[in-house]
Amino acid sequence: MLGCSTQPIFKHYPSMEALRRELLQEIWGEYHRFMEASAAASGESPYKALGLGYIDFARQEPRLFRLLFMRRREAGAEGPETADWPVHTARAGASTGLSGPEAELFHLEMWAFVHGIAVMFATGYLDLDRAVVSRILTDAFLGVKARWEEKANECH
Repeated sequence: MLGCSTQPIFKHYPSMEALRRELLQEIWGEYHRFMEASAAASGESPYKALGLGYIDFARQEPRLFRLLFMRRREAGAEGPETADWPVHTARAGASTGLSGPEAELFHLEMWAFVHGIAVMFATGYLDLDRAVVSRILTDAFLGVKARWEEKANECH
């Protein structure tokens, strides 16, 4: 609690919705800065750095993570992370040799897995050493990639 009147806030913002939108925009900025710094410092492949950074954000900023990624989204609404999707898909493709819809589906599969781990950290349900998380991500990545490679070999 700030211990002050709400009047100064509403002199600056026309509505509570406007305040909420700007606050979310600031939190998205914080998330993107965190992800950039995490990727730069990770020493991992660009694609793996995405997953580890996402989980680290959930671990270090659980309230912000829950606000961004654990809320109901209006049907058809796009969030700021939507702009990142093609970049993440391209990184998945570069890591696997997949392209187009296959790379996008691969990324969706991996993101669902990574998101599950991140949610467990953000809610306090799970607390694992980062090295263990890194190993789990590698195992999942290699498993999903092997399934895609097997599927490709069946088609030839």
